[in-house]
Amino acid sequence: MAAVITGDAADTRRDWRDRGSQRTEMMTPLLSVDALTLQYQTQDHIITATWRVSFEVFQGDRFILLGPSGCGKSSLLKAVGGFLRPVEGGIKLSDQPVRQPGPDRMMVFQEFDQLLGWKTVKANVAYPMKVSRRFPPEEIDERAAQSLAKVNLTKFADAYPHMLSGGMKQRVAIARALAMEPAILLMDEPFAALDALTRRAMQEEVLELWAETGTTMLFVTHSIEEALIVGSRILVLSPHPGQVRAEVDANDCSPSNIGSSPFQAMHRRIENMLFSRHLERAP
Repeated sequence: MAAVITGDAADTRRDWRDRGSQRTEMMTPLLSVDALTLQYQTQDHIITATWRVSFEVFQGDRFILLGPSGCGKSSLLKAVGGFLRPVEGGIKLSDQPVRQPGPDRMMVFQEFDQLLGWKTVKANVAYPMKVSRRFPPEEIDERAAQSLAKVNLTKFADAYPHMLSGGMKQRVAIARALAMEPAILLMDEPFAALDALTRRAMQEEVLELWAETGTTMLFVTHSIEEALIVGSRILVLSPHPGQVRAEVDANDCSPSNIGSSPFQAMHRRIENMLFSRHLERAP
């Protein structure tokens, strides 16, 4: 697993960061979420998960949805994925309304059992490509191999999921998603179930993959530190029902400066936002 971003990858990451900092209002967002209200119907109640949440994600962003448990982060991700229909507001991807799931949005979950246990690692990566018919059949094996190489799992192509560690399973899930060449990669707390050391290694590996591919990411977490490490922009959400507190530029934060004063100051600023109660509440 890569633990340090150096050389060409680091240069590429800086290039994407610089391009992000030069973004202007004239650019068209890849993803637009407009005044989104999401609700669940239980046996006795209607639960409002989010209330009028709006944000935009641009090409190459590492956009973080950050907030406490129950604020609707995962619900927003499911809505972007096309699995949850809003009761108010709308979602557009590449200026097209999102109404159902599609191969242009691939999701990585936190659960280790998201892989098909009876298929090899390579077959797991190839499976969505075969089912979706997004690529010619003769290209699928090579695409799967290339995707596994990006996450340093070539030697495990013929292994089965039960033979892998938790971190390795998540790398397979990421390889499977990247192989589909989605417009946006949706990641729902993908490292939450990992131990601290593996989690840090995976955060840095995701940054290296992003530096190599420039894949747009929408990443859910309830960890302020993880948001600052992984994200380029952070949407801070209030407790249930989730509303927008603020959007934070995190381009200057990275694994290499966690102990620095600017990093810690940003951490405290976001922490204060999360615990502040001065916000209009949903009816």
